[in-house]
Amino acid sequence: MSAIVNRRILLTARPKHLPDGDSLQLSEGRAPSPQPGQFLIKHLYIALSPSARLRMAGDSDYGPGMPVGEVVQGQTLGVVMRSRNDQFHEGDIVITNGGWQEYSLSSGKTAVKVDAPGVSPLDALGLLGTSGLTAFVGLTKFGKPVQGATLLVSAASGSVGSVAGQIGKILGCRVIGITGGQDKCRYLVDELHFDQAVDYRSPDFAASLASACAPGVDIYFENVGGAILDAALPLMADFGRVVLCGMVATYNQGQGIPGPSWLPILTKRLTVAGFLLRDHQSAMQEFRTQATRWIAEGQLKMNYDLSEGIAEAPAAFARLLQGDKFGKSIVKVADV
Repeated sequence: MSAIVNRRILLTARPKHLPDGDSLQLSEGRAPSPQPGQFLIKHLYIALSPSARLRMAGDSDYGPGMPVGEVVQGQTLGVVMRSRNDQFHEGDIVITNGGWQEYSLSSGKTAVKVDAPGVSPLDALGLLGTSGLTAFVGLTKFGKPVQGATLLVSAASGSVGSVAGQIGKILGCRVIGITGGQDKCRYLVDELHFDQAVDYRSPDFAASLASACAPGVDIYFENVGGAILDAALPLMADFGRVVLCGMVATYNQGQGIPGPSWLPILTKRLTVAGFLLRDHQSAMQEFRTQATRWIAEGQLKMNYDLSEGIAEAPAAFARLLQGDKFGKSIVKVADV
């Protein structure tokens, strides 16, 4: 069989601010051939995650840095093209950490077969993938929602925030979402059944948020940081819980970023918990069992911000970091 061309995006330099053509470049090579125990995957979709920006910068408390000169790392959904592994066969649909490229090899150790009946490939990668699991773990393990609690979610139309809000509604919370733009606000209320949505781009954002959050926020699910966190902390109820899931507003700013005021944490006796998903992979089966049922019941959904072609991955990633997207950022690489 003739050689297969594999187009991929390489990390060519550590980005200092927003990644661009100086740090992310398209390259072509040959797709590798599977050795005994391996299989070749043709990628159909690549999931983009803002946490990749931290790892592009090098080793950090978040995790090991991505190697310069190598394919950008990321989760993928694809179809097995050639297999020398008895557990995976040609035609199997699998999720792996295949990276920003059109083809990858896997030994199967971290590969997951997609076998959820009635679940679309996009939902298998997004809603039932790391974004959904992040929302589930953050809210249920650290937010500890109870019936009637007020839940505030930042980046609420994004992949993690939208799921956190929907799970909050399922569990009986009053849910308020922060997002950018009136279209996204309407989506949160009309489609995802949030109780209220507040536009952070509005000139009266602070007043609108305070009004929506009265008499106080019991759980704040934070995905953004920066000015959004500054506005939310004073609105917490006494003994509230702040779940630090992401701080995407700070990812391109380097060092010396000012933090929020600690005074509301003290005076309101708040519990603040940060978490990383890598510590909670054992919750995946519990989450998928619950989420598959919620999807079938029409209680859980995800919107996808879809780009076409591997060459579009850097631009789509930049939009993600700037908040200029709607839902889970996915790059469609190929048809089955």
